[in-house]
Amino acid sequence: MERIEALINHYTDRNEDLRFSTRHGSVEFLTTVHYVEKYLFDGARILEIGAGSGRYSHYFAMKGYEVDAIELVPHNIDIFNANTQPGEKITIRQGDAVNLEGVPSDTYDITLLLGPMYHLYSDKDMRDAMSEAVRVTKPGGVVFAAYISNDAVALYTGFMRGLFEDGTHDHLIDFDTFKLRSTPEEVFSMVRREEIDELMDSFDVERLNFVGTDMLTEYFAERVDSMSDKLFDLYMKYHLTVCERSDMVGLSSHLLDIFRKKQEAVYERT
Repeated sequence: MERIEALINHYTDRNEDLRFSTRHGSVEFLTTVHYVEKYLFDGARILEIGAGSGRYSHYFAMKGYEVDAIELVPHNIDIFNANTQPGEKITIRQGDAVNLEGVPSDTYDITLLLGPMYHLYSDKDMRDAMSEAVRVTKPGGVVFAAYISNDAVALYTGFMRGLFEDGTHDHLIDFDTFKLRSTPEEVFSMVRREEIDELMDSFDVERLNFVGTDMLTEYFAERVDSMSDKLFDLYMKYHLTVCERSDMVGLSSHLLDIFRKKQEAVYERT
């Protein structure tokens, strides 16, 4: 309950859509959409778990796809409903990523888990959320799971913004490994690639892509916001050429793990 209360408190009176409204914020959105569209096909059914205010769900519904969404925070659901346009084949209901009770197994061609892993603090909750996402996806379907990068947060927030300077945040970091501690009080959960790999080792899936969805954008956000359309288009082209490079991806603020549920995989609700 502590986790749920922290999330409701954090997102009440916020509009998550605004996170993508700046030019630098749009890089994550555009990159994620670019990769989802690689695996979409006519008639594909999409589930978004932790849909927030619905930026992705509405984007794909407006393109004619059938989209079901699940969201924990009532305020986000209100915004989601207000954003719904006539003709969209879209539904939303309240629910928690760690327990998708009532959602049948092997149902969706594309499953988006683009927010919940930001806010899960225990190995069990992360494993439960991933298990549910894989369970409801059809064999052969594709899951997109987003994370916040530990080292991007350490560099940007700890050093560039100076949060490590006065000692008030020392309890949140191990200064031997620079691994950040994630708690409901801090709202966000940060991970490294090896932690994601360890989580996924227990699932019968095939990784397709591992992407840094905003890469270095956060580090010079003001410059990105001031770019001309021509230069921004060139920047996006560059970004998409480097966003899967293993020597760079850990510096991205947001990480996207893309994997296919194997045809023979069988999952039951735990």
